Amino acid sequence: MVVVFRHFFYKNYVGLSLWPFIIVKECHHKTDAVLINHERIHLKQQQELFVLPFYMLYVAEWMLRTVLYLNSYRAYQNISFEREAYANEHDPNYIATRKTFGFLDYLFR
Repeated sequence: MVVVFRHFFYKNYVGLSLWPFIIVKECHHKTDAVLINHERIHLKQQQELFVLPFYMLYVAEWMLRTVLYLNSYRAYQNISFEREAYANEHDPNYIATRKTFGFLDYLFR
């Protein structure tokens, strides 16, 4: 389910996934196929990790990478979950062909 909630976003961020919802900043983002696919990949990641562990790993990886890069945005870009989603957001069939725990392929790249 895609929900619009403008006041939830910081700076240039326009979408996020909070199981089982995709939340977008503006109505027109609901029709952005690439954005929605990116967020659907995150929903799949959340599902296979039973939701709460996904968020714990996401924050832990972001914190570790922030210390390593000394840059929180660069850390965000290099979180394995984000790397998988960005690398495959243009492939509308990715979720159907994605292997379980696909984000692990992006953990040490």
